[in-house]
Amino acid sequence: TGGRDPPGGLWAQRRSFTKLASTTANAQLASYKMSYLLAQAKKPHTDGEEVILPAVIEIVRTMGDEATVNKLGLKSIPLSNNTVGRRIHDMAEDIEEQLTDQVRASTWFALQVDVATDSNKDCLLITYIRFIDSGDMREDLLFCKELKTRATANKLFRMIDTYIRGANLKWECCVGVCTDGAQAMAGKRSGLQALIKGASPNVQWTHCMIHREALASKQLSPELNAVMTDVIATVNYIKTRPVKARLFAALCGEMGSKHTAVLFHSDARWLSRGKVLSRVFELREEIRVFFEEEGHALATRYNDEHFLLALAYLSDVFQKLNELNLQMQGPSTHIPQLNLHAFLETTGCQNSILTCVQSHISALQLHFQKYFPTTDAVAHYEWLTDPFSGRTHAHLSVAEQEQFIDVTSDIGLKQQFRAKSLPAFWVGVEKDYPLLGGKAVSILLPFATSYLCEVGFSAVASIKNKYRSRLDIESELRVAISKLSPRFQKLCADRQAHPSH
Repeated sequence: TGGRDPPGGLWAQRRSFTKLASTTANAQLASYKMSYLLAQAKKPHTDGEEVILPAVIEIVRTMGDEATVNKLGLKSIPLSNNTVGRRIHDMAEDIEEQLTDQVRASTWFALQVDVATDSNKDCLLITYIRFIDSGDMREDLLFCKELKTRATANKLFRMIDTYIRGANLKWECCVGVCTDGAQAMAGKRSGLQALIKGASPNVQWTHCMIHREALASKQLSPELNAVMTDVIATVNYIKTRPVKARLFAALCGEMGSKHTAVLFHSDARWLSRGKVLSRVFELREEIRVFFEEEGHALATRYNDEHFLLALAYLSDVFQKLNELNLQMQGPSTHIPQLNLHAFLETTGCQNSILTCVQSHISALQLHFQKYFPTTDAVAHYEWLTDPFSGRTHAHLSVAEQEQFIDVTSDIGLKQQFRAKSLPAFWVGVEKDYPLLGGKAVSILLPFATSYLCEVGFSAVASIKNKYRSRLDIESELRVAISKLSPRFQKLCADRQAHPSH
């Protein structure tokens, strides 16, 4: 008939089903996006159903009314603990698929590897990868796997090799691997370094520069070590006793101090020693007054000019070391860009006040030369870091020098050098000048430090606490810290939507 479709008729039912399907699909998409936010914030899965969804409903109800809540179908968004877990697993698989596709399309890649134990006493192997994508170098988490037993070099290599081959990546494309200096990692005959070089002979192994800097600056002379011991004793006396800490804070307040507390020292933290020394030196007068009131034996040390001079020196030198350490931290660090030799030059000044200071500076220089032996590193990489300086570079081959002349004569490339990052510039150069560009890319691609692995372990500590010790840590970690975003529409299209009841 030509009349209007009656209530409950075919067209009304079809519109009802279409609306339900649309609402269900939107609820599924919202479920994925809210699960993604939970993973990024490293929050428990139960927060979705217990906190976020009730908060959203309450906001909509307050700003609108109950009818708006029902119209939007907010109560149908699936956010149970298990659902959020499945969503995160799905998103992790999607991100991993995107990553491996991009790495397979890259000519070369480099790895960053480290091992640590989490709060549940599980041993985790974290591996990051740096590769070429869209005309630049990118880096991301490759995988995080649990080691059931000891972290031997053979087990580490088998785990990495299994993943590399399973992802259809080629060892021949690996140009660099960065680890710490542990025997299982750095051993030249049976360590992970040797095993990876067996699979990829041209790979360049890098001992993490941050770890090397920490090792080079670790040793102190007996006299300076005694000063450090007294500083730690000072901190422990004040910080480990709540009453003393409160009294000291009150004294600092009365004296108009900028700070009201000293800082705990931890050998495991790279910047700890410098921060502790700086804070104690800043509060040296307050500490002296406090110890005199307490009748503590250390009061005499803070009245000793020789002790205070040594403390001032340690505070200054470790502040400089902390600045050097911070320069090496962060993503996208490359070996040619880390100028450690400028620091060695600044420590070359003579200090006539204290003999122990002179001896420590000399020892510091020797230790840095031991751990960073390439004395001509800056000059060696100058063609790469500043190609348009006009200098000649004899260590380049004849063919490389010919391409170098062509590159430095190109006005367009000179403009690109100013506009692009150093890696992006040389990735672009490689297309037209493969010999010189390939050499530059192979130098820039290897990681200089294992900083990203340390960031990964920090994220693990936030995610896998005593209340969440049975999590699938790899999926959680990948979604939390990966630079790639899930393809939400693809995920929803591949999976049937089921509304919450």
